[in-house]
Amino acid sequence: MISGPALPAIIFESINAALRAAASSPRGLTLVDSQEHERPLPFSEVHARARRMAAALLARGIEPGDRVALVLPTGVDFMDAFFGTLLAGAVPVALYPPVRLGRMDEYARATARMLTVVGARLVLSDRRVRLLLGGAVELARPDLGCPTVAELMDTASQAEVPVTGGALGLIQFSSGSTVDPKPVALSHANIMAQCAALKALMPERAGTHEKGVSWLPLYHDMGLIGCLLLAVYWPGDLVLIPPEVFLGKPSLWLRAISRHRATISVAPNFAFGLALKRVRDEELAGVDLNSWTYALNGAEPVSATVNQRFIERYSKYGFQAESLMPVYGLSEASLAVTFSARSAKKANLQVDAAALAATGTAEELPAGAEGSRTIASVGTPIPGCEVEVRDDEGVCVPERRVGRVWARAPFVMTGYFANPEATARTVVDGWLDTGDLGFLREGQLYLCGRAKDLVIIRGANHAPQAFEECLDSVAGLRTGCAVAVGFVPPGGDDEALLILAETAGEPDEGLEHRVRSAIVEHTSINPHTVALLAPGTLPRTSSGKLRRGEALRRYLAGELKAPATVNALRVGAEVAKSMLSFARGRLRS
Repeated sequence: MISGPALPAIIFESINAALRAAASSPRGLTLVDSQEHERPLPFSEVHARARRMAAALLARGIEPGDRVALVLPTGVDFMDAFFGTLLAGAVPVALYPPVRLGRMDEYARATARMLTVVGARLVLSDRRVRLLLGGAVELARPDLGCPTVAELMDTASQAEVPVTGGALGLIQFSSGSTVDPKPVALSHANIMAQCAALKALMPERAGTHEKGVSWLPLYHDMGLIGCLLLAVYWPGDLVLIPPEVFLGKPSLWLRAISRHRATISVAPNFAFGLALKRVRDEELAGVDLNSWTYALNGAEPVSATVNQRFIERYSKYGFQAESLMPVYGLSEASLAVTFSARSAKKANLQVDAAALAATGTAEELPAGAEGSRTIASVGTPIPGCEVEVRDDEGVCVPERRVGRVWARAPFVMTGYFANPEATARTVVDGWLDTGDLGFLREGQLYLCGRAKDLVIIRGANHAPQAFEECLDSVAGLRTGCAVAVGFVPPGGDDEALLILAETAGEPDEGLEHRVRSAIVEHTSINPHTVALLAPGTLPRTSSGKLRRGEALRRYLAGELKAPATVNALRVGAEVAKSMLSFARGRLRS
C-alpha cells in the first residue's frame, strides 16, 4: 500500500459556503470566445446571479434534493444554472450538449437514459441547444419541463437554501468507456475534501498569484471539479475556453496561458498530442509558457513519448520540463487519486512487454531495448488518499506485480445514485475498486490499462494501448482513433486481435499493410483482422474516450457505421424533429 500525506483542514462545509466566500474576493472567471474576446465574470457576480436563479427554481417547484439536469455549453448560462441549482438546495447534473449531429438518435436515447436514471425533475438549457433536445426530453418527460436559463433568470428575486456537508452536492456520470455511464453521487463533503487535497498539492508561493486556464468541458470531472470548483474553493482566477473552440484551434489554449501568465492548466493526453500536430509555429508568435508551473496530464492513459515530445518542442517557448506532471483519477473518487511530483526527471519505466503480458510482472529493461514498452508513472497518492494493488482474490500483490488498483479517501463517492447493488460491487469497506490495472514501484503507481479492456492472446494479457500507441505514427490513420480488441473469429476457437481504425481520408492500398507492420514490429503479434473505418465511426464517451467494448459489439452486430453527413439541411431536419417531439409530448417550456 502507498499513502499520501494527511488531508489538510477543510475550509468550507459546502460548495455553497465556498462560493459565498469567493464572492467577497476580487477573483473570478474570464470567458474566452473563438475570436479571443474576453468577458470577465467576478465571483461576486456569479454568486448574485446564482441567487436569482435559485429563487426562480424554487418558484418553478424545485425542492431541496431534487435533481436538475444542465445541458449547456461553457458560458454564463452554465454558471447561472449550476450554482443556482446548488443555492436552491438541489443537485446539479451536468450532461453533455449534442455535439455529434450525425448521431442524434443515439444522443437522444443516451441523454434520456441519464435523465431517467437520476430522476431529473427539470432540464435547463439555452435557446440554441434546446432546439435539439426534444427527442431526449420527450423520452424522459421531466415533470417540470425544459426551459432556457434566460427564461428563468427574468426575475429580481433572490434566494439561498442552507445545505450541510453531508447533503448530495452533485451527480456526475462515469466516463462509460467500458460500460454504460453510471451516476456517481458526491456529497458536498466529498467535493470539499477533494478541493482541499488539490490545493495542498499546489501550495501558495510568496509573491505569486495562481491563475488557471481550462478548455475542459464542465460536464467532466476534471473541468468541473478540478478547475471550476477548485477555483471557487481557493479562490483563484480561472480563464475558460469552450472545448469546441479549443478543438477547432488548439493554439488558443497556449496563447491564453501566455497572455494571462497562467500557472495551472490541466488536459488529457490527447490535448498535448494535438498541440504537437495542429499548432503551427506562426500561431505562437510572442507566446511565453514560462509561467506554466503545473501542466497536469490525466483523464486518459498518459504517453511518455507525447510528454517528451511536448517538452522538447515547447521548451523554446519557455515551457519547463518539470512542469509536465502525469496524474491519475476517476469520477468515482471525485477526481484525483495520484499526482506526480514536479520534477524535471520523469519516472518513466521501460518494461519487458512480453513478460508483462505473459506473467503480469514489470521486468525493467534498458532504455530503447528491443521488446520494451515505456510506462509513465502517475505519481503518489494525493493528501488523504491510500492506494493498494490487489489480485483477483483481493490480496495485495508485491511491487512490480500487476493487479487491480484500489483507493480509499474521504472524497470517494457516496455511491452510484439509486443503485446500491452496483455500489456494493465497487466500494468495499470504504475501498474503491477503480477497475484499472497497474503496479507499484518505489512508492509510485504505474497504470497498464482497464481490466475489462484486456486482450488475451495465447494466454497472455495485453493492454490495448500496447497495440494502439504504435499506430499513432502510421500515415493515413487518424491519430488516437484506433482501438484494439480481442474477439473470436468466425470458425475460430481462441481469441485473436482485431484492429478497428479510422482513416484520415480515403485509404490507399498499402494502409492495411502499414497497420499490420507497425503492430508486428512493436508487439510481434499479427492482427487477425484490420478494419479501416471512415472518420467518426468509433463510439466515444461524452469526454471523448473511445469505447472499445461498444465498438466490438457494433462490429460483430454489423452496426459499426459512419455517422450521417452533417450539413445545413440535416441540422434543419434535426431541429424540426426535435420541435415535433416537444409538441407531441406537450412538454412544458
